[in-house]
Amino acid sequence: MSASTPVTHLWLREETKPMEHRAALSPDVCKKLLEHGGFEITVEESKARIFADSEYEAAGCRLVSGDSWRTAPHDAIITGLKELPENDTSALPHTHIMFAHCYKQQGGWKDVLSRFVEGEGLLYDLEFLQDDSGRRVAAFGFYAGFTGSAVGIDAWCHQQLNSGEKYPVIKPYPNEDVLIAETKEKLARIGKMPRIMVMGALGRCGSGAVSYARKAGIPEENIVQWDMAETAKGGPFKEIMEADIFVNCIYLSSKIPPFVTQEQIDNERQLSVIVDVSCDTTNPFNPIPIYNVNTTFDNALLDIQSSNAKPLQLCSIDHLPTMLPRESSNQFAIDLLPTLLQLPTRSSAPVWTRAEKLFHDKVASMATSD
Repeated sequence: MSASTPVTHLWLREETKPMEHRAALSPDVCKKLLEHGGFEITVEESKARIFADSEYEAAGCRLVSGDSWRTAPHDAIITGLKELPENDTSALPHTHIMFAHCYKQQGGWKDVLSRFVEGEGLLYDLEFLQDDSGRRVAAFGFYAGFTGSAVGIDAWCHQQLNSGEKYPVIKPYPNEDVLIAETKEKLARIGKMPRIMVMGALGRCGSGAVSYARKAGIPEENIVQWDMAETAKGGPFKEIMEADIFVNCIYLSSKIPPFVTQEQIDNERQLSVIVDVSCDTTNPFNPIPIYNVNTTFDNALLDIQSSNAKPLQLCSIDHLPTMLPRESSNQFAIDLLPTLLQLPTRSSAPVWTRAEKLFHDKVASMATSD
C-alpha cells in the first residue's frame, strides 16, 4: 500500500447506555482489519465493555479516554452499538455507524436525524446494512431471541417460586452454559414445564428463542412456533392466551392487526409472561399495544394492568443480548467484518451506498411527516 493511499479511521466509542456491555468491534476483528491494511482504529477506554482495554491494545488499536469521540478527527467514523444519550442534542459532524432507532418513526426520530442535518454528518444505521437480497449483513437477532427466551422462562419460574416478590436485577453471564444451568435448576425445582409460544420463529431472532427453550429442556410439544403462515389470518390470536410465555420476535415493517388486546388479557388466560424482543415500544404500529415503555435490566418486568386477577408481566428490554456480551459481540463483529472491509470503497460498495441513500431519504421524509 502506497503512502498516499487513504486510511479508513474507525473510532470505537464507549457505550453509555446503562448495563450495556457489548461492543460493535471485537479485539479479534480489530486485529483482522489492521492486518488487512488500510485501517486505523481508535478505541475509547471503557470499564463496562466486556472486552478489556488491554485486549484492544494488544490487537494494535490506539486507546483514548472514554466519551471523547466529539473531538475526534473529522474523517473518523464513529462506531458504536446503541443510540447516543438522549440529553445530548449537539450537532453531529462525523459519520456514525450505530443502531440509531430513528428510521421507523420511533419516538424522537426527527430529533436524532436533525442532529446529523445540523452538523452535516452521516448515519450508517446498522439495522439497515443489507446485502443484495435485503438481508441484514450483521444482527444480534439470534442472541436477542436466545436471551429473551431465557428471561421469559426465568420470569415464569420466578412467578412460581417467589410469587409476589420483585424480579431481581438481571446481570450479564460469563457464557451461555451458566445461564442454561441456572434455568434448568429452577425448572427442576418447580417440577413442571411451561408452554412457550414464539412469534416469528423462522427468523434469526425467533430461532434463537426456540434454541434456548430447547437447551433449557422444555419439551418440543411445549414450544409453539409461529411465523407468517400462522399469522396470515390476522390477530388478535387466542392461541397466545393459551401459552404461559409469549416471546415476540417479529420484524415489524408495516401496520398489522394487534397480536394481543386489553380485552383478551382482561379475560380468562393461561398467559402470565410476555417478552417483546422486537421492542417496537414507541412504534405507532406496535402489535402489542398494552404497554408503551421499555423496561431495563434493573427493572426488567412491567406489571400489566388487567381486570383478571392472574398476574401478567412484560419484558421490553431493547438490548437483551448484553446478557451474553462476549458471545453476542464476537458473533456480530465477525458477521460485520466483510462489510467493514468494504469501507475504503464505500462510495461504490452497494451495502454502504444503499445505507447512505436511505439516510438521505429519511432526512427528506421529515419535511412531509406529521
